[in-house]
Amino acid sequence: MSYSSDNKQTTFRVQIFDTTLRDGEQSPGASMNVEEKLEITRQLLRLGVDIIEAGFPASSPGDFEAVSRIGELVGDRAIVCGLTRAVLSDIDSAAAALKTAAHPRIHTGIGVSPSHLKNKLNITEDVAIEKAVAAVKHAKGYVDDVQFYAEDAARADPEFLYRMLTAVIAAGATVVNIPDTTGYALPEAFGALIAGIRENVPGIEDVTISVHCHNDLGMATANTLAGVANGARQVECTINGLGERAGNTATEEVVMALKQRADTFGLETGIATTEIMRTSKMVSQISSIIVQPNKAIVGANAFAHSSGIHQAGILKDRSTYEIIDPKDVGAGDSSIVLSARSGHHALRHRLELLGYDLGDDELERVYKAFLELADHKKEVYDEDLEALVNEADRTFDAAFTLERLQVSCGTPGIPTATVELVSRDGATYIDSCHGNGPVDAIYRAINRILNVDNDLIEFSIQAVTRGIDALGEVTIRIKAPDGKVYTGRGAHPDVITASARAYTNALNRLMAARAIDIAQVATQAPAEVSAVAVEE
Repeated sequence: MSYSSDNKQTTFRVQIFDTTLRDGEQSPGASMNVEEKLEITRQLLRLGVDIIEAGFPASSPGDFEAVSRIGELVGDRAIVCGLTRAVLSDIDSAAAALKTAAHPRIHTGIGVSPSHLKNKLNITEDVAIEKAVAAVKHAKGYVDDVQFYAEDAARADPEFLYRMLTAVIAAGATVVNIPDTTGYALPEAFGALIAGIRENVPGIEDVTISVHCHNDLGMATANTLAGVANGARQVECTINGLGERAGNTATEEVVMALKQRADTFGLETGIATTEIMRTSKMVSQISSIIVQPNKAIVGANAFAHSSGIHQAGILKDRSTYEIIDPKDVGAGDSSIVLSARSGHHALRHRLELLGYDLGDDELERVYKAFLELADHKKEVYDEDLEALVNEADRTFDAAFTLERLQVSCGTPGIPTATVELVSRDGATYIDSCHGNGPVDAIYRAINRILNVDNDLIEFSIQAVTRGIDALGEVTIRIKAPDGKVYTGRGAHPDVITASARAYTNALNRLMAARAIDIAQVATQAPAEVSAVAVEE
């Protein structure tokens, strides 16, 4: 579908002017080469932006090439824009770079605030207007579509701003850009500025009002929406809010605000919102600027829920705690983050997704193990849950379970372990022993209690999940006197504890297979056991 370059304001459509490749690239460390800019351009076209500000052609040969190649790539699918100062040579350079574009736009302008006029440009208001008019006329000699920016408009004298805009519209500007260059404005005041422009600038009804807000006070999106509410029909923004200092208005925030609050704005964009997440990830990867986890719309936590109350609500009805369906922005499903704050509802839901249908008693056993693990980890992953379920199955109705463990080791030092086992009937057995290492000491202590003949033939350990706090799972195999092999597994953030659980599990399996009951084991326990059975 061909893009229409008619710039007159429409009642129901807001144009998205994406400046990720120009203003966004000014973010420290975010410099992109030409090929990277072309890759992002392809994704911006899939996203459906109306205007792509491809660069500042006069600033460098690289930017000139990027604007030229982007114009060639885009074809008639969007307007391609090149930035200039109100300098004739800048405009000449932009015009040359934009020759490849089917719908070229030259974006020229000048500072209009007292600070810019006096401290940066050292010119009077009248001279500034003369330069602005000359720049617009010169650009108009190359292209029909000329956008004028009144830099630092949010801090300008309104009456002077009205005069400036009146002059550049008369000179041929088709779009007037009202920037909050320093992020100084407050929403109510910025909205009033746009309303004042509409009321006091002759010819404003024949051009598009654009807003370009920075985020120095965290109000870029709010100011942009205030501008839209008061008549702006083009918004200048960047993916992920990329940009120098605190960044620009985030494309995804404005687009989704207009979509979700259509009841308030009654406006639409041409953005394919399901491409938002893919675009965000691409820009983050290429720019090497990580998106903060709690960033609106595209942050890793934007659709994640860790509070038990929130999780229970979201599982009953997504709208209880989400106003945006994550699928609408290409983010997949909502994420239930299992942590120490999660409740039974969230745990059961995740286990069901993993294929486990646990009864209430089984769920309670897993939940207790889950809370114990969650106290050690910030987040419990699916692999952790599978290990916990298997662990619960292994300890269910076992002859003995590991109750407590204490290990002392180091260099120099003698590895020593004290183990407490509890039998199925509630009796407690405690013993200690030393060994070649902490695991050897633990296994020797357990053997002093259980006294079950076996040979340890295999021991392995691996991290179940990622991170330094990963759950460790130990797998061992023991051989009984009759040659049969029994496997035991144990999982715990502490691999020493996991090792003790694995060995206890293997011995329980051996005892069950050979029908060795608790009384028989207790009777066979070595005489030097340090503590006799104590009934609870």
